[in-house]
Amino acid sequence: MIDPKNNLSISSADVGGATPNDKETGFFNRRSFLSSLGLGVTALSVLPGCSTSKQSAPSTASKPTIQGFEKTAEAANAKKWVPVSDRKIRVGIIGYGLCKFGAEFGFQKHPNVEVVAVSDLFPDRCAQLAKACGCNKTYPSLEELVKDDTIEAVFIATDAPSHAKHAILALKHGKHVASAVPAAFESLEEADQLYEAVKTSGKKYMMFETSCFHEDLYAMRQIYNAGGLGKLVYSEGEYYHYMDDPLPSYKEWRVGLPPQFYPTHSNAYYVGVTGGSFTEVSCLGIPSIIKQMQPGNNRYNNIFGSEIAMFRTSEGGTSRMAVSWDTPGDHGERGRIRGQKGSFYGKYEGLEKNLPDLTRPALPPGVDSGGHGGSHGRLTDEFITAILQDRHPLVNIAVALNMTVSGIVAHHSAVKNGETLKIPQYKLWNV
Repeated sequence: MIDPKNNLSISSADVGGATPNDKETGFFNRRSFLSSLGLGVTALSVLPGCSTSKQSAPSTASKPTIQGFEKTAEAANAKKWVPVSDRKIRVGIIGYGLCKFGAEFGFQKHPNVEVVAVSDLFPDRCAQLAKACGCNKTYPSLEELVKDDTIEAVFIATDAPSHAKHAILALKHGKHVASAVPAAFESLEEADQLYEAVKTSGKKYMMFETSCFHEDLYAMRQIYNAGGLGKLVYSEGEYYHYMDDPLPSYKEWRVGLPPQFYPTHSNAYYVGVTGGSFTEVSCLGIPSIIKQMQPGNNRYNNIFGSEIAMFRTSEGGTSRMAVSWDTPGDHGERGRIRGQKGSFYGKYEGLEKNLPDLTRPALPPGVDSGGHGGSHGRLTDEFITAILQDRHPLVNIAVALNMTVSGIVAHHSAVKNGETLKIPQYKLWNV
């Protein structure tokens, strides 16, 4: 894998403001890479994650449950949660938009967490978040909250285009960072900036990719790490979310969103299983019949409602990752994998007879598993435990960017009618 320190250039950014500064530091290979995509100095800009910043307030009328937030029955779990410390991490939570993400992951219920402050750009939402999290201190913006030296870690549930910028600012103020997906939005330079900010800060970073704690993907990862699959020859991931009438969003960032700009729910079915990456991609986009995907109807000039990517993996295998907004009916996130020693689609079939424990981690007392297949509480516990144990979390910065940036490049391949494009690589340090 390519070492980003030596092969990925970093652009400076004014992270304290609302708009990134696009001046570059001058590494020729990044400029050449962007030129090859036809992007110039800045890359394009990403869906339906229900993390929001300042946007039109939703109606109070009863609405159907947003896809992914359906409650699922927990399988019996003989495991018992064992605390690694009695210390409480002092956490600040930012964002209480459409999906109320700030309170959905159970930080306020975790025995090793004290939620000490919250923030949202809307005063009424900020008050609601404070009430949901059981804390009294509020800030009018993330920029103000991160100045609070009593806060050790933050959970960023703002609008997707702001995730990287907000994470970088929090890291520069000495905070550990958990972020809703995706890690970066549209800009390859911003992805590099986030990588360097995590590396130089010495703080923990985790992207809350829900697929990584789906019951099937967790089992796949356990079997893979135990050698029961061998190298993966082929993998598939799918994220289908019908978006004929997109959810409200700040500056309409969800409207006309290129599907592969929101790729982590599907890409996790390779990267989240193996810890590997995608090295190159050919992606085809299918023009949509939905109004928001018609020329001139969205900020991205995007016409694709579905994008199907074929990736080469770091193991030398292939992977098909599909993201679609404009196909009604079947929906959700799922995947399947085939390895040299076995396969997994609903169950394991292969050569290994002595499988490891495939039961997902136990939940701390009082913490619900939550939506997205019972992943919410487990993501929070993993992030907090990684801080307490001073280790890289499961969906660390390298895993997060390898899931995210591959989708950004995939969309540019679709714009180029499936041209095969190389994908930047990220890896961890001190491992």
